Amino acid sequence: MRFSNTFLDEIRDRVPISNVIARRVSWDKRKTNVSRGDYWACCPFHGEKSPSFHCEDRKGRYHCFGCGVTGDHFRFLTELEGLSFPEAVQQVADMAGMPMPLADPVMEKREKERGSLIDVMEMATRFFQDQLQTANGARARAYLRDRGLTGRTIETFRLGYAPDSRNALKEFLAGKGVTKEQIEACGLVVHENVPVSYDRFRDRIMFPILSSREKVIAFGGRAMSADAPAKYLNSNETELFHKGNVLYNFARARRAIQGPGRDAQDDSASGTIIAVEGYMDVIALYQAGVENAVAPLGTALTENQLELLWKMVPQPVLCFDGDGAGIRAANRAAELALPHLKPGRSVRFALLPDGKDPDDLVRDDGRAPFDKVMSQAKPLSEMLWNREINTGKFDTPEARAELEARLKQLVAVIADENVRRHYQQDIRDRLNAFFQPQFQNRGNGERRGFNGRAGRDNAGKGGPKSPNVISDRLARSGLVRGHQDNTALRESVLALTVVNHPSLMIDDYDEIAAIEYDSKPLQRLWSAMLGAAAAVASQHLTREYLTERLEFEGFGPLIQSLDQQVRNARLWTATEEAAMEDAREGYRQALAFHKRAKALRRQKIELEREIALATEAGDGEAMVQLMRAQQEVHFEGVRLENQEAIIDGFGVLSGRVKGAANH
Repeated sequence: MRFSNTFLDEIRDRVPISNVIARRVSWDKRKTNVSRGDYWACCPFHGEKSPSFHCEDRKGRYHCFGCGVTGDHFRFLTELEGLSFPEAVQQVADMAGMPMPLADPVMEKREKERGSLIDVMEMATRFFQDQLQTANGARARAYLRDRGLTGRTIETFRLGYAPDSRNALKEFLAGKGVTKEQIEACGLVVHENVPVSYDRFRDRIMFPILSSREKVIAFGGRAMSADAPAKYLNSNETELFHKGNVLYNFARARRAIQGPGRDAQDDSASGTIIAVEGYMDVIALYQAGVENAVAPLGTALTENQLELLWKMVPQPVLCFDGDGAGIRAANRAAELALPHLKPGRSVRFALLPDGKDPDDLVRDDGRAPFDKVMSQAKPLSEMLWNREINTGKFDTPEARAELEARLKQLVAVIADENVRRHYQQDIRDRLNAFFQPQFQNRGNGERRGFNGRAGRDNAGKGGPKSPNVISDRLARSGLVRGHQDNTALRESVLALTVVNHPSLMIDDYDEIAAIEYDSKPLQRLWSAMLGAAAAVASQHLTREYLTERLEFEGFGPLIQSLDQQVRNARLWTATEEAAMEDAREGYRQALAFHKRAKALRRQKIELEREIALATEAGDGEAMVQLMRAQQEVHFEGVRLENQEAIIDGFGVLSGRVKGAANH
């Protein structure tokens, strides 16, 4: 029997492809990342000892880098287990808990009719494209040129023009043998409550809307006349088109992020899916090189559209205008997303400069201004926090209690227990930092706390210094602050040393695999590097093999950047030329500093939280003890910094190179 695309898509969506494949393979524990739905195994289609078979739940696809096989749920079952296609569908449907569709003549007829409607929509698209090139379309062509669109972009998105006529399209389709009922079923004419139907789209630039399978299922039309009752008009709901379930440019954006090397991208605009507000925003971004943007169809983002975004990436970016209306829309989207958060699944928010849209940003200066906005995208938690603290003053206990209650109520809707618990902890941390005493110099040595009571700085009386004095000194400690040059440089040394001397992984794989990086690009590099190492026998784990594999996955520019950084800092033990003995010693020293610095940062954060609680409770004795502990952390950080600066071999050329005799 023939299965509808809708049914096949639904059972694929319900069953992770890893569940289908897991019955025939054993996942490699070192390379597999379960939380991201990223799995590796030895290929079941050909014999191998190192895992090169990869499947991703997000994409619903598998691929073997050894023998080249690729496919989806059904192809895996038909090619590996020898099932017929209906048998494979039956097996996946059983796993999804969905009954197989009955052999229903009515349904089969309906599917056939849907196919014919797709054909009608394709004819309408070509009609609109042709009309754009006629004399009637001159004004529309001029408008598109004024918006900066090239002929190639217009052709890529199949833009067209609906002439200012009540029956031009209707007569064209009728001349092609399309029935009145088909034209009406496609939503191409207005036929309700009127004696004679007429074209829905008149004197409008036409934007074809594609399904996930890249078939035209609807249109959006932009009015050319300023007197038109609606600037933008979409197709009505039809058998083909349900507005809340579709994103403009969905299929093209999905292809863009699935291209070679995309997982190796950093946090620029190319590394995720971006939801913008309109058709022209998507098209202008595409022309500027940002091919991974989508848009809802003239309405606020829906739950189904949000699910579509999450099917493509775990953390899409929602891009809104920076004016009041845009911020309100962003807040509505934040509340929409909250109940559906899961581990590793969230959204980020990019707010454009007030009065600008993506089209404005990229038209004159290219994609750079838009990439800058994307780099400043805020996580969902920060978006909610900023909204709530901007609602008023919190100078009374009652006002602070009200803020706390609102925040707790917001995150209570998160269905996932673990995510909800972490949001609750995040709220506690933010509230503690927000409400701790805000000391300010008053010019006479007096300090005033959050409660308005004055006091003298007791640092000169032998007592402990005020918390913010210690915090300021801690903030100046490179090893403690965590995001400044020392930390970035140390992480670069660790990563590049192992890239240039991969034999380190043979003896210390478990320790190396456990290194935690603050830098997200290095996190991705590390994951790819560990996977590459696990895929080859130890005797073949050479620098040449590793760098070739990493460059193939798109990490070449990052590795070059790391090499330049360490050479500028004269950290020679991390370079390719360093002797193995020096490289190992430099790596061990850098790792020791890295671990200790992370421990100090954790101590610092915990002490600041406890000081805030003790201050709010008025517990003077606890404050004294905590501030002494805070001083110890600070001095330990200073000692560590000094020690790192003078250690022989860390940042000092020892004189040994590969192949040279030891001095």
